[in-house]
Amino acid sequence: MPKPNIKLSRDERRGGDDHAVAERLRRHLEFLGLTLTLAELGERLAWATPSGLVERKALEAFDWDFQPKVDKALVVELARLDFVRRREDLVFTGKSGTGKSHFLKAFGLRACEQGISMRYARCVDLLDDLHAGLADGSYAQRLKAWARPALLIIDDVGLGQVKKRDDEPTAAHTLYNLIDRRYGRVSTAVSSNIALSDWGRFLGDATLTAAILDRLAMHAIRIDIDGPSYRQHVAKKRAHKVATPSAGDAQTP
Repeated sequence: MPKPNIKLSRDERRGGDDHAVAERLRRHLEFLGLTLTLAELGERLAWATPSGLVERKALEAFDWDFQPKVDKALVVELARLDFVRRREDLVFTGKSGTGKSHFLKAFGLRACEQGISMRYARCVDLLDDLHAGLADGSYAQRLKAWARPALLIIDDVGLGQVKKRDDEPTAAHTLYNLIDRRYGRVSTAVSSNIALSDWGRFLGDATLTAAILDRLAMHAIRIDIDGPSYRQHVAKKRAHKVATPSAGDAQTP
C-alpha cells in the first residue's frame, strides 16, 4: 500500500479547508491501521457538520468569579450531558451578558466532542428558517431536521424581531410544532433574555406559548442567572483603558 500524501497546502495550514485536512488525516490513519483512532477522529470532527455552532466557547474559559451566584457545581455537572442522555430539557434565564449563551455553546461543544448529534440556532434564526420552508414548500423537511438532533440549542429567546407575514402562522405556532415533536424524545436547551411570562408577547400567541412552556420550561432543569453583564464589564474596562493614558504616553512638562 503506497504511503499517502499528507503534506498540507498553505491554505490548509491556515485552516482554509477543514474538510481537506480531515480527509488527509483519515487517509493517514487508514495507512497506519489505527481504526479505533479513526473512529474517534470522526466524532471529534463534528465541527465539519452543519451544527450551526460557529463560535466555540469552552466551559473552562468562563469567569466564575465575575458571576459568583452561578451554581458552578450544577453547571459542571450539566456539562457532562447526562441530561441529554436522560432526554431532559434545560432552560437558562437571565439578563443579557450573564453567561447563558456561553454555557449553552460550551455544552454544544461538549456534545460535538462526545459524538452527540446537536444543532444550535438563535431563536429568531430558527423561526426564520422554518418560515422560509413555508414559502418554498420545504417546511416538513426543515421541521424534521430541527426535530432530529439529540440536543437542540435554542439561544436568545426574546432578542431580535420575529418576522411574519399576514398569511403565515405565528412564531408561537411554529415553535410549538417543533417543541411538541421533541418533547420527551430528545433534549432541548434554551436561553431566554426575557421572563417566561413575556414569551407570549414575543411569540405572538399567549395560548400556544402556554402550551410550549407546559412542554418545555415547566418540566425542565431551570437555572436563573442573577448577575451583571460581562460584556458591559469588558466594554467599561476597554473604555477606561482608552481614556487613561499610559505612563509612556504622559507628556513631561
